[in-house]
Amino acid sequence: MKQWRNWAGNVRCEPERWWEPEGEADVAELLREAQRQGRKVRIVGSGHSFTPLGEAEEWLVRLPRMTGLVQLDESARTVTVRAGTTLRELGGRLLERGWAMENLGDIDRQTIGGAVGTGTHGTGSGFGSLSTQVTAIRAVLGNGRIAEVSEGDTGEKQEMFKALQVSFGTIGIMTELTLRIVPAERMRLASFRSTLEETLERLEEYRSGNRHFEFFWFPYSGGTQVKTINPTDAPVSKRGRWKEWSAYAVENGLFWGMSEACRIAPRLSAGISRLSARFVPVSDEVGRGPRLFVTPRHVKFMEMEYSVPAAAMRPVLLEMKRLLERRRYSVHFPIECRYVKGDDMWLSPAYGRDSAYIALHMYKGMPYEPYFRDMEQILLAYDGRPHWGKWHSRTAAQLAGMYPKWKDAARIREAADPRGVLMNRYVARLISPTAR
Repeated sequence: MKQWRNWAGNVRCEPERWWEPEGEADVAELLREAQRQGRKVRIVGSGHSFTPLGEAEEWLVRLPRMTGLVQLDESARTVTVRAGTTLRELGGRLLERGWAMENLGDIDRQTIGGAVGTGTHGTGSGFGSLSTQVTAIRAVLGNGRIAEVSEGDTGEKQEMFKALQVSFGTIGIMTELTLRIVPAERMRLASFRSTLEETLERLEEYRSGNRHFEFFWFPYSGGTQVKTINPTDAPVSKRGRWKEWSAYAVENGLFWGMSEACRIAPRLSAGISRLSARFVPVSDEVGRGPRLFVTPRHVKFMEMEYSVPAAAMRPVLLEMKRLLERRRYSVHFPIECRYVKGDDMWLSPAYGRDSAYIALHMYKGMPYEPYFRDMEQILLAYDGRPHWGKWHSRTAAQLAGMYPKWKDAARIREAADPRGVLMNRYVARLISPTAR
């Protein structure tokens, strides 16, 4: 049987049937057929989730034939796009017409449906996750019915909209999304070296003084890479092929080689982390569109990411630092730190609070669970909520207390998919307190 695997390679399955529908009517028919046959269905995007959200035990659905722009409304500043469109394609199509998304993460290979459904985010205290950019959704619900809802709706439709925005394929399969867009601007990306001590001292300055701010802390080194992106009137930088190739080679080829060395000899991890901190790229570049936000990622890894209240960034990292020094985990990947504006989406990790997102990584093939589980306890102590697409150990009984609208989301989900067509075993453990 044909095998599906996610990007990291830690989730694999052999669905008994693959579906690649050509339109919304096909999606509706396959879900009705699944009900008739009593089959389970999972929708997958580009496979960039690190959890078994996309593990299809029976039927798997992909949307490579449901891509492209449906409408760009310049007067309303919105774009309607088919759910199988990748962020890379969407960003390119918008830039051709002088427009851009409000914000982006650092990977553009995800489909827009997958990115929205899992609450994918970028950074910037004035920006929510990608899901907050959505103004309208068309989806085929688990019961085979078509729903069309928007942020301006009231009553039951408004509830459906809030539940769908971050629903990781448990209410329905999104087919089209309408998003707010902004005129494409010239932006300046600055990357520089600092120390963890100085970065934490200047957190509020960096956070409030830049449109986009993030930093990477290299364990055992005390060093950080700080990145900021801001509008500018400066001319676009010339970026020769040699510069592009050398940056790609260092961030992927050289780092892959060092990562393999750590996998073979884990005792090298601390030294490799310190070496990486010394050679953080220093740059000042002006560009337009999504290119400045995106980093090519070809070195495979596992990832855990949690949202905590924004004010908790400093104390969480200091506790992590103390634990790292005590336990001496074999880890050389930096810890990525970003800010996201609070929102009102029912199952968003940023629901009701401005948030700091803290992401930990471990090179593929190296043991990650002891490191992730120990750091997870620190994050949970600060009211942490896990990113739905990243590794975590929480189940429904624990997650329910993190989300004020948990029961409302369950009510909408049960009405939309009463037979649980859109389930797999992992999703059942996430949302059903009785699942095993």
